[in-house]
Parts: sequence; structure tokens; C-alpha cells
Amino acid sequence: MSFSHSHNALAIKSQLCSLARNNPFLAKKLHAQIIKTGLNQHNLFHKTLIDTYGKCGLLQDALQLFDALPHRDHVAWATILSACNLSNLPHRAISLSRSILHEGFQPDHFVFSSLIKACANLGSFHIKQGKQLHARFLLSPFSDDDVVKSSLVDMYAKFELPDYGRAVFDSIYSLNSICWTAMISGYARSGRKAEAFRMFRQSPFRNLYAWTALISGLVQSGNANDALYLFVEMRREGISITDPLVLSSVVGACANSAVWVLGKQMHSVVITLGYESCLFISNALVDMYAKCSDLVAAKCIFNKMRRKDVVSWTSIIVGTAQHGLAEEALALYDDMVLAGVKPNEVTFVGLIYACSHVGLVSKGRALFKSMVEDFGIRPSLQHYTCLLDLFSRSGHLDEAERIVRTMPVKPDEPTWAALLSACKHHGNTQMAVRIADHLLELIPEDPSCYILLSNVYAGAGMWENVSKVRKLMAVKEVKKEPGYSGIDLGKESQVFYAGETSHSMKDEMLGLLRKLDAEMRKRGYVPDTSSVLHDMDQQEKEKQLFWHSERLALAYGLLKAVPGTIIRIVKNLRVCGDCHTVLKLISTITSREIYVRDAKRYHHFKDGNCSCNDFW
Repeated sequence: MSFSHSHNALAIKSQLCSLARNNPFLAKKLHAQIIKTGLNQHNLFHKTLIDTYGKCGLLQDALQLFDALPHRDHVAWATILSACNLSNLPHRAISLSRSILHEGFQPDHFVFSSLIKACANLGSFHIKQGKQLHARFLLSPFSDDDVVKSSLVDMYAKFELPDYGRAVFDSIYSLNSICWTAMISGYARSGRKAEAFRMFRQSPFRNLYAWTALISGLVQSGNANDALYLFVEMRREGISITDPLVLSSVVGACANSAVWVLGKQMHSVVITLGYESCLFISNALVDMYAKCSDLVAAKCIFNKMRRKDVVSWTSIIVGTAQHGLAEEALALYDDMVLAGVKPNEVTFVGLIYACSHVGLVSKGRALFKSMVEDFGIRPSLQHYTCLLDLFSRSGHLDEAERIVRTMPVKPDEPTWAALLSACKHHGNTQMAVRIADHLLELIPEDPSCYILLSNVYAGAGMWENVSKVRKLMAVKEVKKEPGYSGIDLGKESQVFYAGETSHSMKDEMLGLLRKLDAEMRKRGYVPDTSSVLHDMDQQEKEKQLFWHSERLALAYGLLKAVPGTIIRIVKNLRVCGDCHTVLKLISTITSREIYVRDAKRYHHFKDGNCSCNDFW
């Protein structure tokens, strides 16, 4: 090669490296120039192009170049695996790795890091494969490499196996911010708060990424309130938010706790910091407003988004479906397909759920078929459970049972319980007893299952089975989860438990509920005491209904909230039939809108009606 030719080659390589991201057109243009000048004969340029294409998101081009390589060394393998990870296709990296291992190729530390990262990104379904990689690494000449060990700590954190991660962490010679952050995340994601906080306080790298790891982990493990308090502490310490990931986690915490006012404040923070146009932040805001029962705000953000991905569309479709607007959710799905966005597994869960809660059996069946045949999505247990729910709610009990007994995935306890509940609701005693017998054999863990079983057997007059269920409850020390409801008034929030009698405003709340009860009875209200399972007379049962948590939260809201504002309540259990009737009547009497998010769905009560159309 002449000096000028060599100089040209170095110039092209330099250009390729400098445009590593965000310019696929220029990458292809330089590739053409390499072919034109005959430099494509050199493996060096193939590897550089593979790296460039990977960083530009052109994985297919990178794979074609990789397949054309006459000799694949460690650099080539590490580059293509890294390209797969950058393209968010870790499963492709894992499938390529089989070639490495079958060919007897010994990975180096770069290849190990890429493969371990791919495993980590695929989640806990690949625990076995991750452990095998770990074992292979320990037997390799690179077993002391701290970079690979940091990748392993991160992998075990994402697998929610912090003890495995801690063993690797303790073997690292030079601890860096990456492994500290991964370890904090591992404990937090696994719900081990004390250890997560201890690790965080001990870390010499308490930067934004460490705060983000702790806050995100707490949100993922269901500790949203702790995450919100921690974010406030982070802001007080003056940590600069140079990466918006922590904001999406905190917005997610607001969504999970359904704290609408705090969610709006977080939206203001997002705008102030200039991250509103960030795609995953906008997606988080759409989800948050939908979960806080402010569908108008969710739609407003969605409509303003310049770019919408599958998460954007799915968030608004699922949110719309959960609020009982099935036709609108289905119309959004049609718009999504027309926009060329391919739906994913979660999209179809939302769509079939929408059909289930308004009884669109034919449409739900067609969507399930389309999911499999048109989009090649393999149905999960959640999809089958939604389909079962659709059929059983609509009275197609035989078809629902056929699905449970023939679906390729093993039905779990909630699936059988859903079918049993439908049998009870539709008065099919014979099928209910058959399903109950099967569910009883599973020895359920969920306390509500035992209550359901007991009611089914009692309704069938099978008192020996009722006794058997109650004895089993005693042996397993099963206790019914106490019902509670939270209400957010902006400056303050309150949580009320069913039967709570110690609140400082108990007398005022009870007095208001009695006045409302008197007015409701004038309008024809007759209490439905079927949900009161205690052995007591009718009058006592009616008094018990007064102490349901959603009524206490509503009474408090009516007394304390700004007049005319929407009252937003979140309940951990399903709203009972009597409370549902009461909330409809109170919305008319008080001329107030009442939003209730229960364990099943969202209810918008206004002018004596509910958005669920009494189908929940």
C-alpha cells in the first residue's frame, strides 16, 4: 500500500470512528468509498464498519459484514455482540454466542462482558444461562478481570439475586462506581431496603447514578413512597440531574401510588429541566396521568408527542381501556397499526382487557387470533387469563373452562379463581363446585381464594367442604387482607382501613355518612349485605358497610377537599357491589365526580353513573 493510499485509509477509519453515532447515511456513504478504493479487503475496515453500523442502529448491515468476515477473532466477536446490545436485541447476541461455544472458541474478557450484558438485559428467564457464563468465566484465563465481574454484579442485580451479586462484588479488587451502583440496585429491586440503604450510605460514589439505582429499585420492588421521599432528599443535596432516567422512575412512583398532585409537580420538574421532549419521559407521564385517573392530561401529552413508539401507543391504549373506554381503545389500536407501529404483548393484554370489561366477545376473540397469526406473538398466561375473563364475564363459561384446561401454559391460582368467581356470579353451581374442588387441591396461597371457596361450597349446601376450607385456613394461618383506601388531597394524603374507628374526624365522617344514607334511602337505596360474611343480624350487617374503607375515604374527602374538585381514591381490593351503588348515588347527591382505582379497574362516578357501566 502506498503512503497516500495508507493515509487515505487512516482518514476514512478516523471518519468512521468520529461518526460512530446518529448518522447512518454518512456511514453507508463511507462504506461505499471503502469498496471503491479497494480497502474492503482489509479485516480492519470490516470490524470498524461493524462497530459503526452497530452504533448507528443498523444491526442488519453489521451482521452482513460480520458473516462476510473470513476470520472472526475476539475483536470481531466482541464488536458484533456489542452491536446487538446497542440495538436492544440481546436475544440475538445470545443466539450468536452459541456459535462461539460450539466452535470451541475461548471468549476473552470483552466477549464475556458483552454476553453477560445480553443475559442481564433478557432478565430472569435466562438465569441458568447467566450462571453458566459465570462458571465458564471462572474457568477462563480472565477470571480476575474486574470489568467482567462488574458485569456479573449487574446481571445478578437484574436477576434479583443480590446474594450472588454480593459474592462477586466482594471478590473485585478495584471497586468502581459501576459495581457499587449495581449492588445498590440489586438489593433495592429485591425489596431488601435496609441493605440497599446501607450499601448506598457506604458507597464512595454517591453520584446521580447511585441515587437513580436506589430510587428505581425501590419503585420496582413496590416501595414507591420511599422512592419519592428519597428523590426529595436527592434534590435537597443538590445533585444535578444530567440524566433523565431518575425522573422516569419518580414519575413511575407517582403512577403506582396514584398521587395526582405530586405527579403534576413532577411534570413541572420535567418541564423545568427541559426533558419533556424525551420519549421515555413522555411515555412515563402518559402512564402516570392514566393511572391517576386523569385521562384528559394523558391524551394531551400523547397527542403532543412528535415521536411515538410502541410504549407510547400501548400506554394510552391500556390507560383508555382501564377507564372503560373500550371503543376508544380499539380505535387507538387501529391508528397505531396505520402509523406503522407494531404492537407488542402488553398492547394485546390491554385490548383484550378492554373487550372483557364491555363484553365484546367476538372482537376479543379476533384480536387474540390476530396477535398470534398476524404478529407472531406467542400468548402468555396473562393473555389466556384475559381471554378467559372475557368469556366468563360474558357468560360463556364452557368456552372459558375449555381454555383453562387446554391452554399450553399451566394455569395459576388466580386463573382458576377468576373462573370460579364467574361461575358463582352466573349461578352455575355444578361447574362452580367442580372448579372449586380443583382449586382446593392446589392449596391456594391467596386468602381471598379461601373466602371464595367457602362461599361456593356454602351456596351449594356442602357444609363438610366449608368446614374443610376453614380448617385449612386455620392450619395455614390464612388471614384475609384488610381493605384500605387512600385519598390524596395535594397537601396531605390519608389512608383508611376497613373498620377504622380511631381517626380524629371519626364522628364528623360518620355523621356525614348517616346523612347521605338517609338521603339515599329516600331515593330507593336498599343495602346489599351479601359481602358481609359475619354471623350477625341484618341491621348489624348494614352498620358494617358504613366502615368500608372507600366510604371512610370518601367522607373525609367530602369534608376536607376543595368544594367542586374531583375526589380521587385508590383501594387495594375490589370495590364491593354495595359500595359501588353508594358511590353512584353520592356522586348525584353531592354533585361531585369521584374517581376510584380498585384492584380490578378504574371507576369514574358522575351524575349517578359509573364508567364501568356496572360491568366489573
